[in-house]
Amino acid sequence: MRHRWRLVVAALGLTLLPAGCGSAPARAGGPAAARPRSHSPSPTASPSPSVQAELVRSTALPGGGDGPSGSLRTTGTSAVALTFDDGPSPVWTPKVLALLKRYHLHATFCLIGEQVKEYPKLVARIVAGGHTLCNHSWDHDEFMYQRSTTYIRSELTRTDKAIRKAAPGATVRYYRQPGGNWSKRIVRVSRQLGMAPLDWSVDPSDWKRPPASSIVANVKSNTGHGSIVLMHDGGGDRSHTYAALRTLLPYLSRRYDLIRL
Repeated sequence: MRHRWRLVVAALGLTLLPAGCGSAPARAGGPAAARPRSHSPSPTASPSPSVQAELVRSTALPGGGDGPSGSLRTTGTSAVALTFDDGPSPVWTPKVLALLKRYHLHATFCLIGEQVKEYPKLVARIVAGGHTLCNHSWDHDEFMYQRSTTYIRSELTRTDKAIRKAAPGATVRYYRQPGGNWSKRIVRVSRQLGMAPLDWSVDPSDWKRPPASSIVANVKSNTGHGSIVLMHDGGGDRSHTYAALRTLLPYLSRRYDLIRL
């Protein structure tokens, strides 16, 4: 999230405050719904193209995925997926890309439309590195579950167009709702636009900038087969996240098959 913005309702007006993906006080689809922490594994399927096929298949089922409002919160296989939100950032995205390249790993980058417009060359670098693209809305609207279908479609479409302009021919396979505040309407629109609704199962709350050691401990203790790990390359100072990745990437790659979605 570049400077991710969280909408806080105040009296009859709205005030914008910086926040992170894990900052929302409520989960849409039940704004007060709590997010469980589990990483139910599915031990069979293999990663890469087959993982994508399985995820698309599962989100198309009547019940959808295993996350809020039918979104996807696990890979559906024994593989683990790393995802990075709120970029691209001119400072931290290149550093994360370099670190992933060092360990021969790929990830999924969930991009904010405003950031894409400002730093289109970074989107092209993400694609050139073999990573997966995910739409993360135009301006990180965590209260989209309160909006109309027309508004939701406009937010997603505008971001999708910006991504495709920055990286012609690129495929945008997923949509991730800011704050994880899903609703059936958001999931339905994202599917109609050809994007699987992507949630997560491991959230170290790195957007709060805890010590790198805390991020490492959280990810290590909560990650299991099938986990989708949420971290951030945008939205502010990500030095603690970057420091944690220097430990986590070799650790996780020794224990799991790390994939891009």
